[in-house]
Amino acid sequence: MLSNVKEKDVPLSLERTQREVRLGHRRWRRFKRNRRGYVSLVLFGLFFILSLGAELLSNDVPILIIYNGDSYFPLLREYSEKVFGGDFETEADYKDPYILERITGGGNYAFFPLNRHSFNTINLTIDGPVPSPPTRENILGTDDRGRDVFARLLYGFRLSVLFGFALTLVGTLVGIITGAIQGFFGGRTDLLFQRFIEVWSAMPELYLLIIFASIFKPSVLLLLILLSLFSWMGLSDYVRAEFLKGRNMEYVKAAKALGVSNVTIMYRHLLPNGMTPVITFLPFRMSASILALTSLDFLGLGVPPSTPSLGELLAQGKANIDAWWLSLTTFTLLVGTLVLLIFIGEALRETFDPRKM
Repeated sequence: MLSNVKEKDVPLSLERTQREVRLGHRRWRRFKRNRRGYVSLVLFGLFFILSLGAELLSNDVPILIIYNGDSYFPLLREYSEKVFGGDFETEADYKDPYILERITGGGNYAFFPLNRHSFNTINLTIDGPVPSPPTRENILGTDDRGRDVFARLLYGFRLSVLFGFALTLVGTLVGIITGAIQGFFGGRTDLLFQRFIEVWSAMPELYLLIIFASIFKPSVLLLLILLSLFSWMGLSDYVRAEFLKGRNMEYVKAAKALGVSNVTIMYRHLLPNGMTPVITFLPFRMSASILALTSLDFLGLGVPPSTPSLGELLAQGKANIDAWWLSLTTFTLLVGTLVLLIFIGEALRETFDPRKM
């Protein structure tokens, strides 16, 4: 008897998997037909991949040093000056003319990144006040502390996107769980959750951020936790509506009659049908997360001052109106990122629209 059940379940499971794969291929083809969304996805993915290798593109230490026949990798570990013929046990300063001459002369080679500045590198050779305008050494100029703007934009973009991914992931997971519980069980459970959401959404989020910023040391993790407390409520309403609509379907009633557990019904039957609003809203939620981090950094409530941040560069541009390169480059990068995400979200919304299937 058990073997017969298993033999019947295997073809049904295989057929369902094949059907889902075919549906995924059709949706991908529809997404690619939206040229604006597809090109935006390619560009955003390219920029993000490049930012993940920011240390290889913009850094003040060489990628590889070949010195006296031996290979050294300063990106992976620290080397003292004595390794390259210096006098001190401290870490080698690769901007020092003496060390630079030792690692590049006499048959030795040093391979530097394209931009020889990290996000916290201070250019001490600037002739004039800071912020300094774009030059050959600093292609996008420097900020008010003499740090390279291109490097801080590159590292700041990576931080913003990773923070957006993390906040979107946490908010989406919590929103799916709470919305699924509300919609599936309904009744008193749904009523209690709705009253809690109404009370929690009335909390002054900005005031809480100001209070916690004054109590605790600012960090990316603290900011992620605080924003995650409020980022799930918008999505839970859509998931709740999908589960309320699907809980009375015939296949759900049949699964309950067969003794299938509530968790299995929610995960295998209702959740796939309720993922459409979740997927279509992901790019918009991510753009909102990036904008939230930038806004808090602009107000001084975000990451620590030494951390590369787009909001901090915008604040410096506001404080230094004549330094146009600070505001213009940061604004262009931020707006370009948000526009790409919005185009991707619009393409996903059209792709998952059931009226166009």
